Amino acid sequence: MTLNFDGGAGITPTSVAIMNISGGGKDLSGIISNDLSRSGLFQPIDPKAFVEQVGPNAQPNFGSWQTLNAQVIVAGQVVPSGSGLSIQVRVWDVAQGKQIAGQQFTTSANNWRQLAHVAANTVFKAVTGEPGAFDTRVAYIAESGPADKRVKRLAVMDQDGANVVYLSRGNDLVLTPRFSPTNQELTYLSFGDADPRVFLANIQTGQREVVGNFPGMTFSPRFSPDGRKVIMSLENNGASTIQVMNLQSHQSSQLTDGSAIDTSPSYSPDGSRVVFESDRGGTQQIYIMNADGSNQQRITSGDGGARFSTPVWSPRSDLIAFTRQMGGKFGIGIMKPDGTGVRMITEGFHNEGPTWAPNGLYLMWFRDLGQGPQLWQASIFGTPEQRVPTQGYASDPAWSTNMMASR
Repeated sequence: MTLNFDGGAGITPTSVAIMNISGGGKDLSGIISNDLSRSGLFQPIDPKAFVEQVGPNAQPNFGSWQTLNAQVIVAGQVVPSGSGLSIQVRVWDVAQGKQIAGQQFTTSANNWRQLAHVAANTVFKAVTGEPGAFDTRVAYIAESGPADKRVKRLAVMDQDGANVVYLSRGNDLVLTPRFSPTNQELTYLSFGDADPRVFLANIQTGQREVVGNFPGMTFSPRFSPDGRKVIMSLENNGASTIQVMNLQSHQSSQLTDGSAIDTSPSYSPDGSRVVFESDRGGTQQIYIMNADGSNQQRITSGDGGARFSTPVWSPRSDLIAFTRQMGGKFGIGIMKPDGTGVRMITEGFHNEGPTWAPNGLYLMWFRDLGQGPQLWQASIFGTPEQRVPTQGYASDPAWSTNMMASR
């Protein structure tokens, strides 16, 4: 399969037959099928139509599968491995009549769903040539209760909505979680009785520490690619500037100045540049600068009254995602770092807050149709958008930064 990164609508999903992959009391086939189906690039075949059940170490009867128009067969098994579980998965190309991928992966028994996500990644890579992002996690703000008394809690889940863990109790208002490059920690903004505070929370231990009190902060900081610094915007006397803090020394340096509102900074993957939004030209537009604050340049024109916000650099370096307000609509789009090639992924009522999958092929955002926010995702190459299942309302998603996100 060749993926069209310019957004062509001609992608036909690959027909895939997923055998019964189970063992150790766990059935992984349904999770693998769900992952691949939600990617928009695969169409799982109903097991009732299978011409045979291919064992983990058997070769398929390719001629029989061709009559079913199957293009890919996925077979394997789950076996005990010490105190954990191990999956052995094989991917077969029906037209070529050969195995195109195979992998074995071991994890703890209580983390068995990860085996299915790794298997789905193996299939995705074998067919598309690109890494999958199924074994990843998403931090978000879980919302519950009536609109005028909404309780917001910091939460983390697997990318398919499973294994939800709450990291705050809802006593304070929390916003905008951000993963560290190692996926072990999150920064988030908390509004309690005092000034807004930025917390650093360890996902595995639940421990948290205060990075600092920032009276003028409206968005949580983002980590630098090396994890040593965080970049943020701070308000003062009606203006806001972008500043960088060293996490070890807690020393800050200011990158922008003036009377404008500069906010929502995001590093390029190599840490050399920063994209941000500013109203210095009269409306919200997107700018790029060097990591030291030099060479600040506007990259969006604002034609047609368009306002651009919440820019986020792609992990692949080639694109920047953004929110665009235009003609009464809130859309999520992408463009090249020089501002060219603007393409909208979705448009409608109140779409906001894009976040990238670590492979740079999918975006997640939240949409509020009036009752409460929900998470959605779509690819950058024109496949249909999908709602991300959550327990209740959800906003401010942040996708983990690496594959094999730690548990």
